[in-house]
Amino acid sequence: MLPIEIAVPTRYPAVVTYALIALNCVVFLFQVSLSPSELEAFLHEFALIPARYFAAPPDMAAQGLADYLPFLTNMFLHGGWVHLILNMWTLWLFGPAVEDRLGSGRYLAFYLLCGLVASIAHAVFNPTSPVPALGASGAISGVLGSFIMMFPLARLVIVIPVLFFPFFFEVPAFLFAALWFFTQVTAGIAELFMPAQGGGIAWWAHTGGFVAGLALTPVLHKSRERYRDYQADEGILGFDPRGRP
Repeated sequence: MLPIEIAVPTRYPAVVTYALIALNCVVFLFQVSLSPSELEAFLHEFALIPARYFAAPPDMAAQGLADYLPFLTNMFLHGGWVHLILNMWTLWLFGPAVEDRLGSGRYLAFYLLCGLVASIAHAVFNPTSPVPALGASGAISGVLGSFIMMFPLARLVIVIPVLFFPFFFEVPAFLFAALWFFTQVTAGIAELFMPAQGGGIAWWAHTGGFVAGLALTPVLHKSRERYRDYQADEGILGFDPRGRP
């Protein structure tokens, strides 16, 4: 279930969203330029390894503030081209509308806070995992949560591939988010009762980021005094300014 189009207009250029996409791509290109041994050392330094904070011997445990940087730096790393493309596509789709309503400065702080909460959630629910966790999906889940909070009835076009045939549907944003959130929570709960697997999906990072997005949006949303409401004729053709038909 992949969203491919939204109906929410924006007034200002999404400078921070595009900068984040560029930064993620540059970091990934640096990753693929490394040798296997260099990449392993790089990920050990900047990816999030929960066991380092909860289950490491005293001489290997995190000591100073710099040892906690992976809680932030891991959100700029990716495990492969598909991982990068899917994350950047989602950020490119939902990020501009959220940045438009929060403002660029608040949006950047919002994005980093959601990523931090996602990292903490992943570490708390996987305290003994030695597997490096990486990816922007936790922070992007926060962007999705913010979008749903502000535009619950906005229409999304999603594609569901069945074998080799794509099927397209138009659904309200809250329904897409509800199904997505349900899969994250159920998969995360199921993983708690299964033996630890290497290289799994960080379900609880997604969940934590999404909840953070819901909670932070009312606090960081621009007031009406700072952001003029859209007029009825400023929406995308066939939709009002909040993305509703």
